[in-house]
Amino acid sequence: MLDLAAWRARLGEPIGPSPWRRVEQQTVDRFAEITGDRQWIHVDPVRARRGPFGAPIAHGYLTLALIPTMLRELVAFPEPGLTVNYGLNRVRFPAPIPVGAATRLVATALAAEPAGPGGFQVVLECRVAVAGQAKPACIAECVVRWHPRPG
Repeated sequence: MLDLAAWRARLGEPIGPSPWRRVEQQTVDRFAEITGDRQWIHVDPVRARRGPFGAPIAHGYLTLALIPTMLRELVAFPEPGLTVNYGLNRVRFPAPIPVGAATRLVATALAAEPAGPGGFQVVLECRVAVAGQAKPACIAECVVRWHPRPG
């Protein structure tokens, strides 16, 4: 469990990697349905095999949406309390995730500061790696806030 002092002590240290997690076509299809992004490079495996990536790929925003789950596999915030995604400072998608590929997360705390009464904010560089690929699928600066349980 990492409180503000523990986060500050770990600034610059990689945390992880998380366990490998496969991104399957069913997950991509469900994400496409929910978001309305039914681009053929994501949801048409036959056409996608003839496309620029040689296979269907996960949506960039699906990749980003996997970060909180993988991050929870790496760190625990103090309980009881409330942990919220406060925002993103920077997001890039240097390489795609081919459907069926395994991904994992490595996070590095860049900053840790007090935020709100008794709470704190951590800025994490989150890198989503893809098995067998040199480039990460996503590099995002995620801002996470923790608030103590009220009264």
